[in-house]
Amino acid sequence: MLQIGVVGYGTGGQHFHTPFIAAAEGCTLAGIVARAETTVAKAKTDWPGTPIFPSLTAMIEADVCDAVTITTPPQTRRALVFEAVEAGLHVVADKPFAPDYAGALELDAAAKAKGVTLGVFQNRRLDADIQTLMKVMEDDRLGRIWRIHNRMDFDDPATLVPGPEGGMLRDIGSHLVDQMIYLNGPVARVSGHLDFIDLPEGQTDASFFIVMYHENGVLSEISASKLNHYVLRELRAYGDKGTFVSHSTDVQAQAIFAGMRPVDDPVAWGFEPEKNWATLYDTDGSNKVPSEQGRYHDYYTAFAAAVRDGTRPPVTAEEGARTIAVLDAARESAAKGKTITL
Repeated sequence: MLQIGVVGYGTGGQHFHTPFIAAAEGCTLAGIVARAETTVAKAKTDWPGTPIFPSLTAMIEADVCDAVTITTPPQTRRALVFEAVEAGLHVVADKPFAPDYAGALELDAAAKAKGVTLGVFQNRRLDADIQTLMKVMEDDRLGRIWRIHNRMDFDDPATLVPGPEGGMLRDIGSHLVDQMIYLNGPVARVSGHLDFIDLPEGQTDASFFIVMYHENGVLSEISASKLNHYVLRELRAYGDKGTFVSHSTDVQAQAIFAGMRPVDDPVAWGFEPEKNWATLYDTDGSNKVPSEQGRYHDYYTAFAAAVRDGTRPPVTAEEGARTIAVLDAARESAAKGKTITL
């Protein structure tokens, strides 16, 4: 069993890491790093018997884990990843796992030099709607893909990370870019637009619109917002055989927020309800496409297998770096008003 400690117990640690580590094959939740009194109390309530530590250093000194997940605020992640790597621990780093492309390559090199596995937590590859679209594409029901449009709008201003190191681009943008690379492969050119607001912590991008031109000829378009008082998860794909349209409910996140855990019913976990099934439009008319299962815990199962077998983790640091390169290019494109070639 891979003993995993979770560093940080905000919404990431509470909702998107600990429940899925507990449900993953070959993994055990070995400890949690939390400092605020209320956060410590919450961790103890959620995971009775799991040791709580005031810092990563204290967890390392206690020698309770083989690997750690770094899910602290973005500006703190780089130093913590370095500390864990230097201690010889395998690392799952929340996205974005580095401040820029060069910083991502630096972390990757450090992990390789130390002989530890460094993976980037891109759980939204395992969203039900993305898995459903992937299955449709693999079954050649859309034919040659022309364009994919990927939109995620939230009415959730409280979770907008403020300041130049926060914002929507590095938060939701990291997920949506990775999803499109997962479906379509590497990106050749990027065109981006950012919408900014001024906050006490500094100027913050509050929404974005990005067009990516993939090396295989597919065009993908992504957008997201949190301040426009509108909620929509929409995924559309156009091919020479038809069109796929999905409006999903972010079913895994909603289940977690409602207090459910995947370990309680792994067979039924993560399926979109039938009323939210996608539609495929082709020469046969319009037909509903049953939901594939969304399983964020499969990320940790695959990570544990990679550590055990010495194989590639489910999302490598190189892949994470390529996503950051697209984000960097989108910001440059928005600033200069031109398309950026990678």
